[in-house]
Amino acid sequence: MNIVSYLVKRFLRFDKEQPFIFLSALLAFSGIALGVMVLIIAMALMNGFDNEFKKKLTVMNYPLTIQPKFYGTCDTALLENLRTQFPDLSFSPYVTSAVLSRSGDQMEGGYLFGVDFAQEAKVNRIVAEGLKAGVPDTFQVMVGQTLKEQFMVEDGDKLTYIFTQMEPGGLALTPKIKRFEVVSTFNSGLSAYDKGFSYTSLESLQRILGIPENLYDGIHIHSSNPEADITRVAAVLPDTVSIRGWWEDNANFFAALKMEKMSLFIVLMLIILIAAIN
Repeated sequence: MNIVSYLVKRFLRFDKEQPFIFLSALLAFSGIALGVMVLIIAMALMNGFDNEFKKKLTVMNYPLTIQPKFYGTCDTALLENLRTQFPDLSFSPYVTSAVLSRSGDQMEGGYLFGVDFAQEAKVNRIVAEGLKAGVPDTFQVMVGQTLKEQFMVEDGDKLTYIFTQMEPGGLALTPKIKRFEVVSTFNSGLSAYDKGFSYTSLESLQRILGIPENLYDGIHIHSSNPEADITRVAAVLPDTVSIRGWWEDNANFFAALKMEKMSLFIVLMLIILIAAIN
């Protein structure tokens, strides 16, 4: 016999002699059903919130990143080997430096990334969107919308970048300084990234920092399933480099989200239990 039909006939059948029992049973079943419905809706909302929050948080964070443990260990040979073994993944080498960007009397700290824009567009959709306005060439730069508005610069204007690397100058060491032409803009929707990140060509930054053409500060990887692919890639990497997932850089935050979801689940289960006992 169908369990639903049995329960309905056994407990929800109207009894003319004892109508109060029927009413009590109906209210009990309704309470339990309502509690289960609330639990399902609440957990669905929490899962949707988590997914959307992760999507927003990782808009400028790469799923996987390979970084060298020692200088010179992240090179072209490693990059080509990874591309051969994992044709389903996208790889973008980069070099980076902490900088101070300056326009007139305004200054802002941040990071300047040197990337191969053809490859970067495959791993970063925000940069790919910004490239529609123009691809930076030698000593040209793509800046964030927030920085552009703060400095009140337009495409074609010059921005001065002061690097943390030092070079001999007169009687003392002075930081390296280089002017870049603004040619395009990206907008991630997060002002901290739009203000702090800038992108130029890989060759330009390698030349300024004195890094050989075949060496990189790291390799960004795009993956639709980074939790599984991190194990695959790590298995073939030499001991001289390491690989990290974006969730490892935000572990405490996501642990707090998980605890919040578990707390909500327990509270709602207790409510359903009370309804069932009643």
